[in-house]
Amino acid sequence: MPARRRRSSTMLSVNSVGEPNSGALCLSSGVDRNRCTQVALCISLLLGLLLPPPGAMGSNLNCHKTCICASNIVSCSKMNLTAVPAGLPWYAAVLDLSYNGISGLRAEWTIIKLPKLHSLLLSHNSLSFLSTQAFVHIARLRYLDLSSNALRQLDELIFEPLAQLEVLLLYNNHISQIDRSAFVGLSSLQKLYLSQNQVSRFPLELVKERTRLERLSLLDVSSNRLKALPIRELQALPAWIKNGLYFHNNPLDCNCELYSLLAHWNIRQLNSAMDFKDEHTCVLPGPQKAMVRIIDLNGEYMNCSTFAESDEEAYLDQTLILGCDTRHRDMVKTWVTPSNTVVPTAGNQSTVVLPDGSLRISPIRPGDSGLYTCFAVGQSVNETLYVLLRVHNFTLDGAGETLNTGYTTLVGCLASVVLVLVYLYLTPCRCFCCLGHGGRAKAHREDSVRSSALSASPGPDELGARAGLARHVAFIDPKELQGQNGKVGLVNEQEGEGQKSRRKKSDAESISSVFSDTPIVV
Repeated sequence: MPARRRRSSTMLSVNSVGEPNSGALCLSSGVDRNRCTQVALCISLLLGLLLPPPGAMGSNLNCHKTCICASNIVSCSKMNLTAVPAGLPWYAAVLDLSYNGISGLRAEWTIIKLPKLHSLLLSHNSLSFLSTQAFVHIARLRYLDLSSNALRQLDELIFEPLAQLEVLLLYNNHISQIDRSAFVGLSSLQKLYLSQNQVSRFPLELVKERTRLERLSLLDVSSNRLKALPIRELQALPAWIKNGLYFHNNPLDCNCELYSLLAHWNIRQLNSAMDFKDEHTCVLPGPQKAMVRIIDLNGEYMNCSTFAESDEEAYLDQTLILGCDTRHRDMVKTWVTPSNTVVPTAGNQSTVVLPDGSLRISPIRPGDSGLYTCFAVGQSVNETLYVLLRVHNFTLDGAGETLNTGYTTLVGCLASVVLVLVYLYLTPCRCFCCLGHGGRAKAHREDSVRSSALSASPGPDELGARAGLARHVAFIDPKELQGQNGKVGLVNEQEGEGQKSRRKKSDAESISSVFSDTPIVV
C-alpha cells in the first residue's frame, strides 16, 4: 500500500531589509524546490513594488527646525533657505518653499521620486536657473508657482515631464525669451500666467488651431512689452479662449483693427475685456506717444468706424452653419428657430444641430430668414446667443448673372451715348463740300441758311440769285401746290418763260415759310 504524502506548510520569513527569506520558504522535503523558488521570486517582486524605495521609509527632514510638517503638507516658507532641503518625505503632497533665497532648481534637488506631490510653491525666491531635468521626479505635479523670481528665459521642452500640470504661474519675472517648444507636453494645462515680464512677442502657438494647448482656457500676457497683436488670428479664436485672453496694459500701437477687436469683445461681455476695461490702452502715433483707451479710438483720436455686429447673410440653395460661440466650454446647446420651434439634434430635416452645438441649415429657403436663438447650459453658468439670418431671394449663381446683365446694360447705354455724340458733331461733309465746288457752294450754303432762318421777306437780288441755281430745296405752302385729288404737284425746271415768274414767286414764298411741313425739289 503506497505511503501517503504528508501535507507540508510553507512558512514565509522576511529579513531585516524587508525582503523574503528564500531559505525558509520550504520546510518540508515533500515540496518541489523548483516550484518553491518560483513562488519566492514572485513574492519578492510583489513586495518590491508595494514597498517604498530605499531611503524613503524614513525622512531625514527635521520638521521642527527646518520646516513645518502637517500630515502630507511640508511648509518651508520664510526659512532663509538657499537650497531645497534634503530628505523630503516621499508622501509629501504639498511642498511650500516660497520666500527664500533659492537661486536654482537643479536636476538633483530631490534624489527620490515624489509620486504624491501635486503642488510646488517656489515664489519669491531668487530663481534664475531651471534645469531641463528639474521636474523628472515630480511628474504628477498639478500646480507649479514660479512667480516673483529672476527667470529670464524659458528653454525648449523645459516643462515636458509635467503632463498633468494644470496651473503654471510665471508672472513677475524678467522673462524676455520664450522658446516656441517651452510648453510642449503640457496637455493638461488650463491656466498660464505670464504677466509682468518683458515679453515682446505674443505666444500665438499656445492658442491657434493646430498647435494650441487643448485645455488652456486662461492666458495672461498683460503688463509686458507687446506692441502688436495678431488681430486676424485672435478674431478667429473661439469665444471660450478669448474670454480668458488678457493683454491689457501693453504699449500697443493704436489702430482701428485693434479697436474693432476690443469693441467686439465688449459687446460679447468677455471677461478679458470687461474686467480691465480702463487698462486696455494703446499708444497714439506721433512724437507725443500719448496713451489712450482703445475703446475711445472711434472718437476724436483716430475716427475709427463704430463697430456693430454683422448679421448672417445667405443665398438660396446654400448650406449654412450657424455657430453658438459660447464663453465657456462643454455646454449643452439648444437652438430655436424664428418660428419658435426647437431644432432636433439628429434626423434628415433641413435644419439640424451638429455634435459641436452649431446649427446646419441646408438647403437655404426664403422662409429661413429671421432670428435664431441658442440656449447654452453649463455647470455653473448659462448663456443665450442670438443670430439674425437674412436670406437673399436668389441663388448665388443668379446673383452673378444679375450683375453681368446690369453691367452689359450699362456698357450698352454708354456706347449709345457715344454714337449719338459722334453723329451730332462728327458727321462727314456733304457733296457740296467736295473739292471743286468749295468757295461758291460754301458761300451759297451759308447765305441760304442765313436767309432761310433769319429773313422773313428776302430782297429781289437774293431771289434772283436763287432763281439762277440749278436745283435747291424750298418749302412752300401746300395749299398752293394742291392739284387734282389734293396731290402735290412738282414744278419742272424745263417749263417756259411764262412759268418762270411763278417759280420765282413760289421760291420767295417758300423762304418766308421756314416751318412748312411739305418740301419740294425744283
